[in-house]
Amino acid sequence: MQIREMTLKELYPVYDLVKQLYTELSYDEFEDLIYDMRHMEYKMFGILERGELVCCGGAAVQTSLCHKRHLYVFDLVTDEKYREKGYAKMMLEYLQDYAKTAACEKLVLSFKWQGKNVIQV
Repeated sequence: MQIREMTLKELYPVYDLVKQLYTELSYDEFEDLIYDMRHMEYKMFGILERGELVCCGGAAVQTSLCHKRHLYVFDLVTDEKYREKGYAKMMLEYLQDYAKTAACEKLVLSFKWQGKNVIQV
């Protein structure tokens, strides 16, 4: 198993996974959004098992009055074939470590729950 930052050359496997979360998102729109988010240093991280992407998360270091310097996790998805195996927990632990190295005070997670957007600090 390997956890690492994904490159722009790996957008297709990332999209295949993200599509499970955002079913209406086309590849072209996904690619445009990824390139738009580069200005905020948005990074994609992945967990690979035997070379297959099984979990990914997208995050950026941000600063706000409410959360001060924090790592904002925009997306976190585990391939449906690998859910309930602890990959999301591993990714969150990795992102927490990444946040500490980036001098962030906390990790802020945005996710959908029953069709509604939720923010967890």
